[in-house]
Amino acid sequence: MTTYRTVDVNGLSVFYREAGALTAPKLLLLHGFPSAGHMFRDLIPLLADRFHLIAPDLPGFGQTDMPARSEFTYTFENIANVIDHFTEVVGFDRFAVYIFDYGAPTGLRLAVKHPERITAIISQNGNAYEEGLSDGWNPMRAYWQDASQSNREALRQLLAPQTTRWQYTYGVSNEATVSPDGSALDTFYLARPGADDVQLDLFGDYKSNVALYPTFQHYFRIHQPPLLAVWGKNDPFFLPAGAEAFKRDVPEAEIHFFDTGHFALETHAEVIAMAIRRFLGRQ
Repeated sequence: MTTYRTVDVNGLSVFYREAGALTAPKLLLLHGFPSAGHMFRDLIPLLADRFHLIAPDLPGFGQTDMPARSEFTYTFENIANVIDHFTEVVGFDRFAVYIFDYGAPTGLRLAVKHPERITAIISQNGNAYEEGLSDGWNPMRAYWQDASQSNREALRQLLAPQTTRWQYTYGVSNEATVSPDGSALDTFYLARPGADDVQLDLFGDYKSNVALYPTFQHYFRIHQPPLLAVWGKNDPFFLPAGAEAFKRDVPEAEIHFFDTGHFALETHAEVIAMAIRRFLGRQ
């Protein structure tokens, strides 16, 4: 049974989903943009008999607090610090981490800071290599190079409801297999007052993640974490080359591609769950 909880992390209320026996191997699930922990709603029941799973909503996302920008600076470093403290509060001292989209720079910051805590990494379209970034990032690259108001405003189209739905359906062979629930919930959260500027701030700060790619890659080379990539090969943002690049630094990495898009769990939760069970069962 999945339970739904909140916990105080340095004055911030962090919402999370939890399932599985407390004594089972731990797996931290980190979501991406523009979603929240609800993106794991199909995966969690498929793994809860074997693992202790926790899926927090990142600050500014889902049911976790979204403090005003005057009170909290929305950078990936600050988000990672909150999740770092969150793992300590909930007793996740050693755990595997599932990283997706924004969850990748969040989780990899934790791995670099605390390599002894990470038992394995599962990357589902969680990028750490420049060759994994598609041309779809060009509008953000323009904003990174020139943080003008016009470049910032140009990114608002990425927050539109039709764009959110497109992220769920692009690259999927049959759109009828993709539930509207996830994108509708994301659209609801994005429509909250102030949420747009929070997301635009994070678009601008994503350049800090790219700057850390060499640091993440050094971590891979030095620590050789067991690594599984389960990748929607038709992702318009993160290319298959980003998954293949893991083998450059972790030669024993296990790479699987699926004929789907960015939100691979929407269509392939069962096969991804099977891959995770096999992979973590060997560790």
